[in-house]
Amino acid sequence: MTPQRFRECLDQIGWNLRGFSNRVGSAETTVRRWAEGAYPVPDQIARWLEKLAAVHERNPVPAKPKEGRLK
Repeated sequence: MTPQRFRECLDQIGWNLRGFSNRVGSAETTVRRWAEGAYPVPDQIARWLEKLAAVHERNPVPAKPKEGRLK
Protein backbone atom coordinates (compact mmCIF):
# COMPACT_ATOMS: atom_id res chain seq x y z
CA MET A 1 0.00 0.00 0.00
CA THR A 2 1.43 3.34 -0.98
CA PRO A 3 1.43 6.24 1.47
CA GLN A 4 -0.98 8.08 -0.82
CA ARG A 5 -3.41 5.15 -0.90
CA PHE A 6 -3.12 4.81 2.88
CA ARG A 7 -4.18 8.45 3.29
CA GLU A 8 -6.96 8.06 0.70
CA CYS A 9 -8.41 5.11 2.61
CA LEU A 10 -8.32 7.00 5.89
CA ASP A 11 -10.05 9.96 4.22
CA GLN A 12 -12.70 7.68 2.73
CA ILE A 13 -13.45 6.22 6.15
CA GLY A 14 -13.22 9.57 7.93
CA TRP A 15 -10.31 8.76 10.23
CA ASN A 16 -7.38 10.98 11.04
CA LEU A 17 -4.00 9.50 11.97
CA ARG A 18 -4.64 9.73 15.71
CA GLY A 19 -8.02 8.04 15.49
CA PHE A 20 -6.63 5.30 13.29
CA SER A 21 -3.67 4.71 15.58
CA ASN A 22 -6.05 4.36 18.53
CA ARG A 23 -8.24 1.95 16.59
CA VAL A 24 -5.42 -0.38 15.52
CA GLY A 25 -3.43 -0.05 18.74
CA SER A 26 -0.29 1.31 17.11
CA ALA A 27 1.67 4.35 18.19
CA GLU A 28 0.69 7.53 16.42
CA THR A 29 4.34 7.96 15.42
CA THR A 30 4.28 4.60 13.65
CA VAL A 31 1.05 5.42 11.83
CA ARG A 32 2.48 8.79 10.80
CA ARG A 33 5.52 6.99 9.37
CA TRP A 34 3.19 4.72 7.38
CA ALA A 35 1.48 7.83 6.00
CA GLU A 36 4.83 9.39 5.10
CA GLY A 37 6.22 6.23 3.51
CA ALA A 38 9.04 5.92 6.05
CA TYR A 39 7.65 2.52 7.15
CA PRO A 40 5.62 0.14 4.98
CA VAL A 41 2.03 -0.40 6.01
CA PRO A 42 1.80 -3.99 7.29
CA ASP A 43 -0.01 -6.24 4.80
CA GLN A 44 -2.68 -7.29 7.29
CA ILE A 45 -3.48 -3.63 8.10
CA ALA A 46 -3.44 -2.66 4.40
CA ARG A 47 -5.90 -5.43 3.43
CA TRP A 48 -8.24 -4.57 6.31
CA LEU A 49 -8.10 -0.85 5.51
CA GLU A 50 -8.84 -1.48 1.82
CA LYS A 51 -11.91 -3.54 2.79
CA LEU A 52 -13.20 -0.81 5.08
CA ALA A 53 -12.61 1.89 2.47
CA ALA A 54 -14.49 -0.18 -0.12
CA VAL A 55 -17.49 -0.55 2.20
CA HIS A 56 -17.52 3.19 2.84
CA GLU A 57 -17.24 3.93 -0.87
CA ARG A 58 -20.24 1.70 -1.65
CA ASN A 59 -22.21 3.11 1.29
CA PRO A 60 -21.65 6.88 1.49
CA VAL A 61 -23.06 8.97 4.29
CA PRO A 62 -26.67 9.88 3.47
CA ALA A 63 -27.40 13.42 2.36
CA LYS A 64 -28.27 15.80 5.15
CA PRO A 65 -32.05 15.97 5.55
CA LYS A 66 -33.75 19.25 4.75
CA GLU A 67 -34.54 21.45 7.72
CA GLY A 68 -38.14 21.63 8.76
CA ARG A 69 -40.73 19.08 9.51
CA LEU A 70 -39.78 15.47 9.84
CA LYS A 71 -42.02 12.89 8.23
